[in-house]
Amino acid sequence: MSVPWSVAMSESFMKQYPLVSDMPFQKRRCWNYENGCILTAFERMRERTGDDRYFRYIKENMDLFIKNDGSIDTYSLNEYNVDMINQGKTLFLLHRETGENKYRQAIELLVTQLKGHPRTSEGGLWHKKIYPFQMWLDGVYMTSPFLAQYAQTFGEHEWYDDVANEILLMERVSRDPRNGLLYHGWDESREQRWADKQTGCSPNFWGRALGWYVMAVVDVLDFLPVDHPKRGQVIGIFYRLAEAIMEMQDQESGLWYQVLDQGGREGNYLESSGSAMFACALTKGARKGYLGGSALRAARKAHQGLLDRYVERDADGSLHLNGICSVAGLGNKPYRDGSYDYYISEPTRRDDPKGFAPFVMACLEIEALPS
Repeated sequence: MSVPWSVAMSESFMKQYPLVSDMPFQKRRCWNYENGCILTAFERMRERTGDDRYFRYIKENMDLFIKNDGSIDTYSLNEYNVDMINQGKTLFLLHRETGENKYRQAIELLVTQLKGHPRTSEGGLWHKKIYPFQMWLDGVYMTSPFLAQYAQTFGEHEWYDDVANEILLMERVSRDPRNGLLYHGWDESREQRWADKQTGCSPNFWGRALGWYVMAVVDVLDFLPVDHPKRGQVIGIFYRLAEAIMEMQDQESGLWYQVLDQGGREGNYLESSGSAMFACALTKGARKGYLGGSALRAARKAHQGLLDRYVERDADGSLHLNGICSVAGLGNKPYRDGSYDYYISEPTRRDDPKGFAPFVMACLEIEALPS
């Protein structure tokens, strides 16, 4: 097609969903990490294209929540929920472009949460106050790129150590040495029913959880200084994990399964959000020189697989991405036990920003490569 996929998909999304927080599956208009996913993608669209419609979309969607005093409507610091940080990523752009102090105040509010956020004995952020002593792969994406950008933007360099620690600790406690993959969650207390009594890890490898983690690492590296003492180690574990992920790629479709290492098992399916995240992170990692040519080949194959299987055009010309797992977590009520049957039981839907946004970002990365 003559229009790049990144542009075609983004324009279709903005037309269908002028306010991302009003998408049909959102229970109410609120500050949440799904909003942050698409706004981050559109920040990259604006950077690539120079089209200010993306900026206006971001500003309109953020200004629903950011009040003049920098407080954030529907956000509660006392929830101590790492998911709530993700929508804050575009605040840096808004502050830089407008000079309005309310955006800086909102950034500082989110950082205040992280200053007091409950942590494991080695300083890892709890996923939420309601999930004591637990770290999930998802949480690294929600917080680490935001904090790394904060450290760079405002000269608060002590946060770099915190970010590197979060990435390295999560990898160390959740990695399976047999296949190199990372388990979805880890419970330091070993109290959760889903937690292995020896390792504290949840029982399975969920595709999107690893997708969040590798996207977090490659985004953090945009801000972590070249001379930071842990930078080489962060790149090393990214390379090692990328190799393990590529081993799990379905060779026919180019995609990855919902439960990564059980592709042939009944009920498992090729899932689009994790596949898009891997395509994005692998391409960006290769483009930046952290990964080699095999990562690029795997990413191109995944991108094509998504176009072939899950990109849909309706009769009205609108474009959609299907095959996105709606949600998956651990614990809470009804209890999510991290079992294989649990992961394949969650419904899929289309256009969820958790899949749509990584696909747009993957398109941008692929389109940036020499033809």
